[in-house]
Amino acid sequence: MESIVKVQRNHNGKIISFETNTGRIISYQKALAEAEDGIISNVEIQGDTEGISFLSHTDSEDPGFNLFPPIY
Repeated sequence: MESIVKVQRNHNGKIISFETNTGRIISYQKALAEAEDGIISNVEIQGDTEGISFLSHTDSEDPGFNLFPPIY
């Protein structure tokens, strides 16, 4: 099972892609789909008040991936 090790953010600070421990760089939507399929570990799928799904890290001290290094 793969895990997320790095993140790429846009100019607004929103995560747009992830790098996995195998070196794959995948979009946020692809990571969400792979988390749903059980391919990526160390993440949970959450839902906001409008029912939109988003990823959070399983580490309760860093659910927003803020401590992850950038991809580039």
